Amino acid sequence: MITAKVNAASSAIVYLSALAALVMLPASTYAHGPARSGTTNPAEEQHWLASAEGRVEPSTGVIRVAVPVVGVIDEVLVKANDNVFAGEPLVRLSDQEFRARLAAASAAVALRKRMRDKESLSSQAKARRKAEDAVAEAEAAASEAQSFVDRVAVERRSGRGSTTDMDAARSGLKRAQERLKTLRSELRAVEADAPLPTAIEGQLNIARSELLVAQASLDRMTIRAPIGGTILQINAKAGELASPSNTQPLVLLGDLSAMRVRAEVDERDLGKIRVGQAVLVRPAALRGREIAGTVSFIAPLVEAEHTDGLSQRNKTDVAEVLVDLSEQAALTVGMNVEVYFREESASR
Repeated sequence: MITAKVNAASSAIVYLSALAALVMLPASTYAHGPARSGTTNPAEEQHWLASAEGRVEPSTGVIRVAVPVVGVIDEVLVKANDNVFAGEPLVRLSDQEFRARLAAASAAVALRKRMRDKESLSSQAKARRKAEDAVAEAEAAASEAQSFVDRVAVERRSGRGSTTDMDAARSGLKRAQERLKTLRSELRAVEADAPLPTAIEGQLNIARSELLVAQASLDRMTIRAPIGGTILQINAKAGELASPSNTQPLVLLGDLSAMRVRAEVDERDLGKIRVGQAVLVRPAALRGREIAGTVSFIAPLVEAEHTDGLSQRNKTDVAEVLVDLSEQAALTVGMNVEVYFREESASR
């Protein structure tokens, strides 16, 4: 019995001694992130000014593509991992009603134009009329060129078209848009010196404006890629009702040619971080892998940490920091990473 008590007392003394030694260790042992076997020399860990958790994202950020109007999805033209160009159609909403409106507006313009052409005009008025007609024709040509690009894009996506056809269609659209811009500029110059339009000319101009509105309404029924990049996720199905108020975007898109990290840095560490500072990124899923990076942006706003499920008292006030990566490696959008900010590269 006495021996057992002595042994128990000895064990307690050893435990308390070890605990006291642990408490007396320097704070720097914990403050700069854990050393990882086979990655970084433990001595180098003393050079980290701060650390933060973050996620990998495309250099453009994740673009959330939504619908501008309420409509029923008619076609989904792309799938995840597809590469798309800026302006490529992604999703089409049912548009029969808008096509009917466009046809009616086109008929109204044709009728007003026939009536206007019966009028005789002065030379200055004729110059303005010629410029107005040229702009109207260029607007129609640009609209047709856009429709042609859409058709070729869909055909290429289904295997019936080629990249050469796509490039030619996009070049044609660019030329049509540039010509329209030039003619509109010339019309503004002519209008400055031309007499006021007659009543019938005014009616034609109104009809042409209504035609442009109808065309714009139809165009909104085709959801296009705002940038060139890779489709990350599709949340659309034919037959579903899409609305701008939906919290889930139709498409997630990003440019994967370059990656970056979006990290949340404790506000107490903000004074240690500068744009241009070198960092080291360690992906949680790629054990032993380290990627160099550079701080490219520090948000001018501190807000609550974006962590669900924690009480407010456990949340940390943070600022978003963007880190450009030197290589893409095997990174995937959304990966968790640890970011370590180097001391020797901080701006002075």
